[in-house]
Amino acid sequence: MIKAVVFDMDGTILNTLEDLKDSVNAIMKQYDFPEHTLGEIRSYVGNGSHKLIERSVPAGTDADTIERVHDAYVPYYQAHCAIKTRPYDGIVELLQRLRAAGIKTAVVSNKGDGAVKDLCKLHFPGLFDAEVGAREGLAVKPARDLVDIALKELDVPRDEVVYVGDSEVDFQTAQNSELQCINVLWGFRDKDFLESKGAKVFAETAEELEQKILGGLL
Repeated sequence: MIKAVVFDMDGTILNTLEDLKDSVNAIMKQYDFPEHTLGEIRSYVGNGSHKLIERSVPAGTDADTIERVHDAYVPYYQAHCAIKTRPYDGIVELLQRLRAAGIKTAVVSNKGDGAVKDLCKLHFPGLFDAEVGAREGLAVKPARDLVDIALKELDVPRDEVVYVGDSEVDFQTAQNSELQCINVLWGFRDKDFLESKGAKVFAETAEELEQKILGGLL
């Protein structure tokens, strides 16, 4: 029986793509680098802000410049992370129903910890028992470090926890964390791609996700 759910953030509970694109492009413009389309940013996200910037700057950009660009991006994004970002359809109601059923909830993201907490406060007040973002000195997903922090706060055995995400990084994170996994299909990756990475359990809507969690259909 599932007693807790760990959610990814970007592409899973929140559509953050427009704000990510706008923030990246604002910083690219500051450095006279080419700007990016929504599709390009979609393909760059999933491994945290540093990888996002590495993939966004021109090929051959030196490491020192990448660090400066990243240092400029992080506070800019945190200040502009909630302009166009919105929860996906049915997610708020799903979280409310899970909690009403006695299931604990957490969000774990490679986004900076400050931005994670700001977005949860804005869009999901009181709906998570643990909110964990990237923190200095801890490996980001697909490493298990951030998930382990959330699980410690949830205090639920791993075999009673399911991880929900939208990308191959999430599937790998669940494997590394020894958790069951459901991949949602409304996010940043499609089913064929996810299957090619080993994902096996999917949900196309928040309602289907709820059925799989509450009905144990894993």
